[in-house]
Amino acid sequence: MKLKPLVCLSLIKLVGSFALMTQAQTFSVIHRFTGVEGRYPEAGVTVRGNSLYGTAFEGGNSFGSVYEVQRVGSDWVTVPLYLFGAGEGGSPMTRVVFGPDGHLYGATYFGGPGFGTVFDLIPPLTICKTANCFWKENVLDNFMDGADPFGDLVWDDEGDIYGTLALGGAYGYGFVYELTKSGNNWTETPIYSFYGTTTGDSPEGGVVLDSHGNLFGTTYGGPSHYGTIFELKFINGSWVETFRYDFQNGSDGRYPMSGLAFDSSGNLYGATSEGGNGNGGTIFELSQSGDSWTFNLLYSLSALQDSKNCGPWRALTVDAGNLYGTTYCDGPNNLGNVFKLTNTQNGWVYTSLHDFTGGQDDGANPRSEVAIDTGGHLYGTTTFGGLQDFGVVWRISQ
Repeated sequence: MKLKPLVCLSLIKLVGSFALMTQAQTFSVIHRFTGVEGRYPEAGVTVRGNSLYGTAFEGGNSFGSVYEVQRVGSDWVTVPLYLFGAGEGGSPMTRVVFGPDGHLYGATYFGGPGFGTVFDLIPPLTICKTANCFWKENVLDNFMDGADPFGDLVWDDEGDIYGTLALGGAYGYGFVYELTKSGNNWTETPIYSFYGTTTGDSPEGGVVLDSHGNLFGTTYGGPSHYGTIFELKFINGSWVETFRYDFQNGSDGRYPMSGLAFDSSGNLYGATSEGGNGNGGTIFELSQSGDSWTFNLLYSLSALQDSKNCGPWRALTVDAGNLYGTTYCDGPNNLGNVFKLTNTQNGWVYTSLHDFTGGQDDGANPRSEVAIDTGGHLYGTTTFGGLQDFGVVWRISQ
């Protein structure tokens, strides 16, 4: 699997607003969206070098954007790399990632002749000498048989791309697809269609691959109606699904919207968006022994009320014995937070790194992954808060 690059336009310089936190973390807003370069980011950012790359659901030419936030000295400069236009695909709800060719790849929620697209952005061939230096978009696929891409795209060792659509497919309950390249053309193949309560429905979090090329993901619904964890194996020419866990709406939580993440030992980590003992969703682990997997509840998140999908919307980030994530509307202000779970000798210890408060100097309601740079700094977005409630990009120094 692999990652990707992005585009370039008019410069918007920002000075972050800083708020001191407890436990020696420092939170700062490094960009407030204005609408010109985008607004309402629905996903997190990808870190490469001194730059962050992300997407905005609206703004720009009204159909969303891909942007870069670059560190320049002690300041941060935001550059729109691509503004989506009418009829070509737009309103991305996934983040962009770099592919093996150095292009940025992502998916749009609307547009094209169907129900969204898979695209890549090609950087300029020469050094950009102006403020309006866009990347070039190439549409790889138009979704004609499904809709609602939410999770990251991933690559296998042969350069094929995998993703999920939460709706459509043979039975209408969403499917996993593969994109294969021949020459300059890409071909989409639905490799597994979900068919409701028997096999799960609405895979919203994308898939991840293990070292053997097997695919793992989650569905929002399932046999017990509260979601599943599934594995797809390629056996005798077709992909075969195996349930690894079926959520019961007990202490285990319900409705996993986010995808999964592997650690270096091959354990899987994920989250549910609702339920659990604290009503704010749960954090869980799946540990493997042979061909069986054991579900372990690591932590129950807390919400002030048992409201809809207040927990994590995106996959956790695994880093050196820690798990990082965001919640959409958990926390003391019902506006979400950034959290860390640390694996200690006494079990997993939870730390809230920042509780969002909204307003111009803070964000609100993150639907973001947590990205980490080589210095251990954390980055992400909030969908609301900041200027005109258009969302922000944030940074936490640990």
